[in-house]
Amino acid sequence: MPDFAQYGPITTIHELGTVDRAALEEKLTRSVRESPIGLLLPITASDMRAEPFANIIEKLVEAKFIDTIVIVLNRADSVDDYRATYEITQQLGDRARILWTDGPRGKQLFNELTEAGFDVSRAGKGRAVWTGFGYLLADSKLNAFVLQDCDIVNYDNDMLMRLCLPMAHPSLDFDFCKAYYARCTDRMHGRVARLLMTPITRAMISVLGSDKFLVFVRSFRYPLAGEFAVSATLARSNRIPCDWGLEVGTLAEVFRNTSPKRVCQVDLGRAYEHKHQPLSLDDRSRGLMGMAGDILTSILRTLLSQGMVVTRGHLLSIRNSYLRLAQDAIRQYHADALMNNLEYDRHGEEQAIEAFAEQITAAGEMVFSDPSGASALPTWTRVVAAMPEFSARLRQCADDDLAEYT
Repeated sequence: MPDFAQYGPITTIHELGTVDRAALEEKLTRSVRESPIGLLLPITASDMRAEPFANIIEKLVEAKFIDTIVIVLNRADSVDDYRATYEITQQLGDRARILWTDGPRGKQLFNELTEAGFDVSRAGKGRAVWTGFGYLLADSKLNAFVLQDCDIVNYDNDMLMRLCLPMAHPSLDFDFCKAYYARCTDRMHGRVARLLMTPITRAMISVLGSDKFLVFVRSFRYPLAGEFAVSATLARSNRIPCDWGLEVGTLAEVFRNTSPKRVCQVDLGRAYEHKHQPLSLDDRSRGLMGMAGDILTSILRTLLSQGMVVTRGHLLSIRNSYLRLAQDAIRQYHADALMNNLEYDRHGEEQAIEAFAEQITAAGEMVFSDPSGASALPTWTRVVAAMPEFSARLRQCADDDLAEYT
């Protein structure tokens, strides 16, 4: 049965199975003539050599609706990494460039930012995304940027089309579009989204009240999806976290810098198969436990920055409410898995929520001891005000690396 439900302040764009791929592509191709789109692909050296990346690039050759593609190569110290990336991506032609953040030119640019007083020292996906936005902002004709993860096993271009069209169509006026999808194979995945994000936002609302930011986050069906599209104007104004709070931190910046009525989420119409992180109960700074900690501190610090008063008593109530709601969710997921013939490790799910509950307390103590936390990357508005040519220099860096290393 098609789902028409609209919950919360943002717009949900469903996949109702009523349009074929050719019609969708034709509509998008017309739209991008007036609203060109840039695509950002952050990739590490290890993920670059995995099979999904090569498949994504092969499919993108046919994605003529994308004007510009920047592949941000990070966590890659060797020229061999650059050349291997080029071998895979050269089929995209002149519309694509590799921005090698760990190469000599990339390091020099980061050093210049540091000398100018900007803290860009923490490597990772957040910095890669931030740098890619800077590269795309140098082209004033681009209306919007799309961030696409590079570990999607079953990627196809219709996923990208559905993410692009809400940002490009002339009758729509969205500033931000978030993807949502089911993550399952023979079992349910997405444990942090299912077992932490959904019940923790409900628990916080029950304890702290119907805060507009919490309601906003709760409106997203998959708030931790790595895929989103953003207008060039909003990309210039948003600050980007450096840790695993990237997705939640991005939502906080979107909430701060635009109206919820200009935000949408779009069903990509299929189950996504991503790389899976371990729970990492033995080392809670890594894996899903590390991710959970960064997400929780990001939410708490956002609430504090908006004037919300959160005490240790509140945290105790939030933790207890979370456990009850998460245990109820496990009953629901068990039933859903049973009816859909999926494997379901109920004991493992219980272990996960108990560990996440401990992270609520740990995250709270971390926030109480350091309410501000590590600073996010600066807005591009601020960088360009101090260094007007810096975005153009990122493009020159990519061109010069191409000339030297290929």
